[in-house]
Amino acid sequence: MLAKHYPNYLANQPVSAKQELDVLDKYTGKRATRVALADAATVRKAIVAAYKAREAMAAFPPDARRDVLEHCVRRFNERFEELAQALCIEAGKPIRDARGEVTRLIDTFRIAANEATRSHGELLELQISPRARGYRGMVKRVPIGVCSFITPFNFPLNLVAHKVAPAIAAGCPFVLKPADKTPVGALIIGEILAETHLPKGAFSIVVCTTDNAAALVEDERIALLSFTGGLVGWDLRARAGRKKVTLELGGNAACIIDADPGAPLDHVVERLVFGAYYQSGQSCISVQRIYAHAAIYEKLRRKLKAAVTRLPMGDPHDEKTFIGPMVNDEAAQRVESWIANARKGGAKVLAGGPRKRNMLPAALLEKVPHDSELYRKEAFGPVAMIEPFDDFDDAIDRVNDSDFGLQAGVFTGNLTHAMRAWDRLEVGGVIVGDVPSFRVDNMPYGGVKHSGLGREGVRYAIEDMTEQRLLVIR
Repeated sequence: MLAKHYPNYLANQPVSAKQELDVLDKYTGKRATRVALADAATVRKAIVAAYKAREAMAAFPPDARRDVLEHCVRRFNERFEELAQALCIEAGKPIRDARGEVTRLIDTFRIAANEATRSHGELLELQISPRARGYRGMVKRVPIGVCSFITPFNFPLNLVAHKVAPAIAAGCPFVLKPADKTPVGALIIGEILAETHLPKGAFSIVVCTTDNAAALVEDERIALLSFTGGLVGWDLRARAGRKKVTLELGGNAACIIDADPGAPLDHVVERLVFGAYYQSGQSCISVQRIYAHAAIYEKLRRKLKAAVTRLPMGDPHDEKTFIGPMVNDEAAQRVESWIANARKGGAKVLAGGPRKRNMLPAALLEKVPHDSELYRKEAFGPVAMIEPFDDFDDAIDRVNDSDFGLQAGVFTGNLTHAMRAWDRLEVGGVIVGDVPSFRVDNMPYGGVKHSGLGREGVRYAIEDMTEQRLLVIR
């Protein structure tokens, strides 16, 4: 059960607003709660407060930053089930998956707490010629300044954590705009941050419309914009001016299954089902394209079809549910139309079924045309396609035949093939022995091509949120 109302946070303090936004239970479609809806003036006040807090946050000692993050870890553990239930309601995420995301939220803040007191400086040997004798050099990393964060609906806790926790560890004040479809988790995080001794203005969390968020992109007082979401991110980058921009914009992730997968086919099928249909495929690294070697194709297809057909769909509060609702009717309708268009182009539907509002059964297709939306774009829904290949390098070429490049998976028992995939796949991460949907929260995570700029993963995000400052002593 959610609270009746959630405030925004302005300069560390809860604030109400003249307008409120309904947050829907994604399974029932009914109103679950209301949150304050910030106007443009409130967003500007948040930026001003963060700008004034720059020096105080930079001076806030590393051990104090660690203590703030450790406080969050303790409180997240104490409110674990509340956070999971909120996620289940506002995102429609099956409760088992919701609990998994709360666990990752805790992991991410714990990693940041450990990083807060680590120094990533460098000693430089400057005496490389007679003119530099007697000189010493040192480099330290200093906070970049005000950060603005814009996060999507699909991981309302952990994608917020991957921006907020590194910012606190780095000593950067920030303004966060969570997705208006799923703002509750971020506001609960704000409630917990408000219990700490962060300097005034260190954080603001504002739920607002896209128009009212313009200042988070365009204001010159902001030093870093970090956006996770759709391809509109490239438009935001064009509007951002001189500030640093990091983008994570999704993909249409592929997985190669070699003739020798290096694992039993039943295990491969289990991982493919997880990767493709976990939280109804609403993940940037959801398995969308499966390339299976011809020697195992028929057997893999048969096993995969059977497994997909058996996936239970229904109420996300049910512990047995695997396929829950998509974020809204429009999202489910779009994926359904892409499946229908692929079928008109010659694709064969191996598994799937009719949509009921925002509930779309898990779908598996083969012979999908390579010029179809389902093949070329990010589906972001419970659908995957499978096709055979004869040559491993040809499979790599097919993976690379994409505008996206976030992560790719490779099942192979051939070390040469594994290393060739690492060398040739045009992605930010190659996962050998598992699906591209695998992520641990301390690893570098990000993509190439249309998939984005920069890397997340706590230490790597801290690098983006800090700048090098050189000291030379004679």
